[in-house]
Amino acid sequence: MSDTTEPSKTTGNYDYAVGSIKETIGNVVGAESLAQAGSEQAAKGDAEYKLAQTQEYAEGTADRVGGKIDRIIGAATGDSSREAGGLAQETKGKAQQAANS
Repeated sequence: MSDTTEPSKTTGNYDYAVGSIKETIGNVVGAESLAQAGSEQAAKGDAEYKLAQTQEYAEGTADRVGGKIDRIIGAATGDSSREAGGLAQETKGKAQQAANS
């Protein structure tokens, strides 16, 4: 059965931290299997974090573009509510991009 959960920055950070600790302990006490397992867990965590970051950046891009379109249409048609909503969505998208770049 395949894993269908979304990538998570939190889970990625957790796996990276725990894996790094295991790897360090394994190296210190000479337990190669623990060091290897820790290295693999840290790599998995790092990859998950980066995937979640990329996905959130893409979502921010979609919000930014959609908001800009609504803002322009609202301004062109005199619909101040649509223009304001578009500006809010565009701003949200920019913030999400900045947080994930």
